[in-house]
Amino acid sequence: MAISAADIDAWQPELAGKGPQSIVKFALTHFPDLCLSFSGAEDVVLIDMAVKSKLPFRVFTLDTGRLHAETYRFLDTVRTHYGITLEVCYPEAEAVRELVSKKGFFSFYEDDHKECCGIRKVAPLRRQLATTTAWMTGQRKDQSPGTRNDVPLVQYDTSFEGLEGPLAKFNPLANWSSSEIWDYIRALEVPYNPLHEKGFVSIGCEPCTRAVLPNQHEREGRWWWEEATKKECGLHLSNLTPPT
Repeated sequence: MAISAADIDAWQPELAGKGPQSIVKFALTHFPDLCLSFSGAEDVVLIDMAVKSKLPFRVFTLDTGRLHAETYRFLDTVRTHYGITLEVCYPEAEAVRELVSKKGFFSFYEDDHKECCGIRKVAPLRRQLATTTAWMTGQRKDQSPGTRNDVPLVQYDTSFEGLEGPLAKFNPLANWSSSEIWDYIRALEVPYNPLHEKGFVSIGCEPCTRAVLPNQHEREGRWWWEEATKKECGLHLSNLTPPT
C-alpha cells in the first residue's frame, strides 16, 4: 500500500485517542508487510501486542556484531517464546573490515559513534526497509532529551526508501513512560533482557552501553562520552531534523 503525507495527516486525529494495542492493530491491518524493529524491552511489548492481534507481521533485528552475550540469548528467547521468525540484519563484512583496519575496534571513542553506527546499524536498516512499506518502533517521547520529545504515534518517514517510496512509521508507545512499559512486562510476563537486572536500562552495543546509577536518565548509559542531546545512532533520522 503506497502512502502519502496526506494519509498520515488524516490518521493523526484518529490514532490520537487510541491506546498502543489499538494502534498496533491499525498498523497491521493497513500494512500486512509491516516490519517491527526489535532490540529492547519496548519492542517486545509491541511483539506481544502484535501476536495478540492475530494479524501477520514481520520482525527484524540488527546484529551489529558487537552486542552483549545476554542480548543474543534474549533475542533467541523472544523468538522461541512467541514462535516468530526473526529476520536478522547484518552489516556488510567489507565495510566493517575497512573501518576496523583503518581505525581499530574502538574509533568511536575518539571521533563519535556515527561512522560505526552507520556501517553496523543504518546501512543494514536501509536494506531491510527497502523490502516493506511500513515499520514500527518502540520509541518513547521520554527516552532521550532533545531528540525524542516530539515523537508522533505515526509519521511519514522520508529518511529511508521503502518498496513504494517513503514509509509509514508507527510509534505506538510514544506516549507511554518507562513505568508503563515495565508494568506491562511484569503483568503479562513478557521476556526481557537479563541486563536490565544489572542496572542497564537502554541497551545497545557492548562497547557503547553501560549501567546507570539510580535517578540517572536511561540514555546516560548510551555513548556516555558524548553530549546528551546527540544520542541517536541514525536509525531515527527524523528525530534529528526539526519539523517544517
